[in-house]
Amino acid sequence: MKKFLLLSLLIAFTAITNAQTVDKKWGIGAGVGAYGTLNKSGVGFMPELYLSRYLSPRLDLMLKGDLGLFNSKLTSDLDIANAFLNLRLKLNNESKKFRPYLFAGPGLLADNSESGLNFNIGAGDKYYVSPATALYMEVGYINGIETTNVGKKIRDNFWKATVGVEFDFGKTPDSDMDGVSDNKDKCPNTPAGVAVDANGCPIDTDGDGVADYIDDCPTVAGLTSLKGCPDADGDGVADKDDKCPDTPKGVKVDAKGCPVDTDGDGVADYLDKCPDTPKGIKVDEKGCPIDTDGDGVADDADKCPTVAGPKENNGCPIEKTAEEIEAEKMKVEPVYFDTNKSTFSAQEKMKIDKLVNLLKENSNYNVKVTGYTDELGSDAYNLNLSKSRVSSVVRSITASKIKKNRIELQKGFGEANPAATNATEEGRALNRRVEFEVTKK
Repeated sequence: MKKFLLLSLLIAFTAITNAQTVDKKWGIGAGVGAYGTLNKSGVGFMPELYLSRYLSPRLDLMLKGDLGLFNSKLTSDLDIANAFLNLRLKLNNESKKFRPYLFAGPGLLADNSESGLNFNIGAGDKYYVSPATALYMEVGYINGIETTNVGKKIRDNFWKATVGVEFDFGKTPDSDMDGVSDNKDKCPNTPAGVAVDANGCPIDTDGDGVADYIDDCPTVAGLTSLKGCPDADGDGVADKDDKCPDTPKGVKVDAKGCPVDTDGDGVADYLDKCPDTPKGIKVDEKGCPIDTDGDGVADDADKCPTVAGPKENNGCPIEKTAEEIEAEKMKVEPVYFDTNKSTFSAQEKMKIDKLVNLLKENSNYNVKVTGYTDELGSDAYNLNLSKSRVSSVVRSITASKIKKNRIELQKGFGEANPAATNATEEGRALNRRVEFEVTKK
């Protein structure tokens, strides 16, 4: 009767769903093999079933049942029935297909008419052909119990060798439904439908820290702030949206990545020298209103855009009176001299020639000639030097066939009436001069 109870217990294992990993914590196995006694030469047939429970990455708890048969007649020739409670020590991790192990534990052995406690120990190896199915083979030693045979007490110790298959079952918690169990999921809150890697984290193809499902540029590394897109010119606008991808660093840009042009004149603010130009006004390359005649009045406000004129007259030249025009014509620049010299250079001679031509063209014009020096030297010396300069200029005038009577005055004043300061060489150079005053009869 005990034998049939043990047999029933082993068969009942097949009704339990189980698995063998951190995800599937229960496992059920079935195998066949051979067994024999250590002190006899006989070999028998051994089927087995087991139920296992995952305890940790290194340990499983197993409830195993072995039957030993010397022939095929199960009901009449049952030799042994052995149930064990084993610990299985796993020698490899769950990432490997080959997973060797050791096992050992106590058992209850029914040997024909006798039964009693015993133990077993052994080693095996599993090969996973799918995530939840493995082939296994193992060898082990089974300690027998003391029995009486023909009045003699004996103890049969067994060896066994079996091969079989294990199926792993059980509910695998996967809160975010991404196909990676919560136990292995490093990103347990991934949104539904997002592709993930082996760790349960959203795939990031370009490795920029932005997952593909929110990365606008999933194949090119970019910035988190720009949804994974690069920004070559660093203006804060992603290259894919940047209409001006080569904007200089630090330049303020608009939503399209182009330099801001506040006044809309076509010249960016960072280049615009006149950033507040009114709308619609034509500007030059600096962003300033065009001023064709260069009089300081922009063409849009210049009533005479091609002729220079003062701002107060709207950019138009002011009409001069005949008297003003004649007065300007009668102006002749002074002749300048070197220190202590009364002779003049060829360049200064051109001023005298201008005066001569003016007198020749206008017979009603006369001239007054006055001479001056700087303050270097004595008063008497400077007075004589100024007279000499006047005389030198007058000779040049009369030599050009201008009558002496048209020279109303010729006089030297020495260092009097300085035109500039005598404290500098530049000022003194302006004081060494002969001046002209053209008069009209």
